[in-house]
This record gives sequence, structure tokens and C-alpha cells, in this order.
Amino acid sequence: MFIILAFTIYHKLTNQATLQQTKNLLQQAFSQQNKPYIIALVILMCTNWAIESLKWQILVRTVQKVSYFTAIKGVLSGLSFSLFAPNGIGDYFGRIVYMKEGNRLRSIALTFVGSISQILVTFVAGLAGLIYLQNTAWRSMPQSQGFTGFWVTAMEYMIAMTIFVVTFIYYRLSWLTTLVEKIPFVYKYKFLIENLEGFHWKELTKILALSALRFVVFIVQYLLMLHIFNVQMFWFDAVCTTCVLFLVLAVLPSIPVADLGIRGETGIQLFGILSKNTGGIVFTAAGIWLLNIIVPAVAGSLFVLSIKIFRNR
Repeated sequence: MFIILAFTIYHKLTNQATLQQTKNLLQQAFSQQNKPYIIALVILMCTNWAIESLKWQILVRTVQKVSYFTAIKGVLSGLSFSLFAPNGIGDYFGRIVYMKEGNRLRSIALTFVGSISQILVTFVAGLAGLIYLQNTAWRSMPQSQGFTGFWVTAMEYMIAMTIFVVTFIYYRLSWLTTLVEKIPFVYKYKFLIENLEGFHWKELTKILALSALRFVVFIVQYLLMLHIFNVQMFWFDAVCTTCVLFLVLAVLPSIPVADLGIRGETGIQLFGILSKNTGGIVFTAAGIWLLNIIVPAVAGSLFVLSIKIFRNR
């Protein structure tokens, strides 16, 4: 899949412009005038994972209190583990390394709550962006004919129903946990989920607010990267298209290390409706992928390596 998508993107790039034009685009992107934007992107990358670390620290404190630095190590190590695992499954295993024996399996369910909150925010923002684009920017663009009409409306209703169900589950975790514990073959494993009963709606709302703040960071990062690579469009159209992009990426199964092809092709399909700068769209997707996944994962791998070295000693 990655190879096919990568070849498709390469074909589109070579059709759009010569290699010299692509080189000029990159030179312009890394020019002196874009230096403040690049610095801002690095700061936002740190902010992104700082927020996620705070979320995880709050979530697991019902099982074990961890320092903020330990939370950062856990989150980055989890990202490193998830590089070669589908849909972030490795993230859970990377984080539990920093939990004490006996608390590791219990912390998985708590980490899952954080994932649900982020998915919920992504779905709400994606739905809002989809409705806006369908009724404004996409309506007047001939390239968007496949994105309007019956199928998009049906998709919007499905997403809305999903949001309703996930929100209900999110704010009724204690009720759901009690219900699940009554299942005979689940009862003996209830220790894995019993800590979910202690979440108050105020704590869940706090986690949801942190997820929303993290999503805002994603949006600002994407807007800056689009500006750097000269992808021009009305800023609010860009915000809504980015929301839809993250919604699609949340639904599609993928492995982070091979995620670039999916991000690039999805970006071309969505942003390509409003901009002809295919090269800039692809480089934006690649830049966000490197900044938010690869660089932090490399940092996390150093933490994982330090754990192995320490244990060997």
C-alpha cells in the first residue's frame, strides 16, 4: 500500500512540475523569511507532546503517581513502539514500561480513555469541517463533485451517530464498567478496568479539553506548514480541510512508519480541491509526519534504549 501510494504521489509531482521547480519550492520553504515559522513549528511539536504527557499523567494517577518527566518518557517511548504497529497499538506497550509491576495492565484501560477523548475531538471537528466545506468551498469547485451530495450527507449522519455513541460511553465509563463486570468470563479480569469507575465527569471533561487543545496545536501546525510550502487558500477553508483530513486519517488503518503515503494521497485529494500546488501539499504532509511522528519517535527510542542499557547493567 505504501509503495503504491508513494508511486502515485511521485507521478503526480512529476506531472505537475519539473524537478527544478520542486527544488525551488523547497529552497523557498527553507529560506530566511520562513525561519520564524519553522521555529514555531518546533515549539508546537514540543507543546503537542507536552499536552499528551500531561493527559497521561492525569489518567494513570488513579493507579500510580508518575512524575511529569516520566510521563514524557512514557509517551515518547510509546510513540517509538507504535512506529511499526497498526493504529498506535504499540503506544500502550511503550507507556506501561514506566509503570510498576502490577500496575501495567491496569494502566492500559486508562490510556485507552485518553485515546477515546482524542478520537472524539477529531470526529467532532471533522464533522464540522465536512459540513462547512460541503455547503461552501466544495460547492463551487468542479473538482469536488465526488465530495458532495448523497454519500457525504450519509457519511455525516454516520459520523454524528458515532459521536453520540462515543460521547455516551465516554461519560458513562463507571456504568459501562459495572455492566461489563457482570459478564461471567470477564469478572475475573475486572481488576483491569475497575479503576475506570473512579472517573468523575469533571476529570473526563478536563481530559477532553486537553485533547481539544492538542487538536488546535495540530491545526496551527498544518496552517504554518501550508504557508511555508506556499499552498494558498482561504485560511478557514484550510482549517476545515485539515479537520476533515485528520478525521480520514483517524478512520483509515495504518502503520505510522508507512503513514506518509496515506497522508500524502489524502492531502492531495482534499487540499487539491482548493489548491493546484500538489508539491506543496505533499511536502506539507511529509513535514507534519516528520515533525509529529518520526522526530519524537527517535527521541522516544533513546529512552527505550536507556531502559535496556540500565537493565543489562
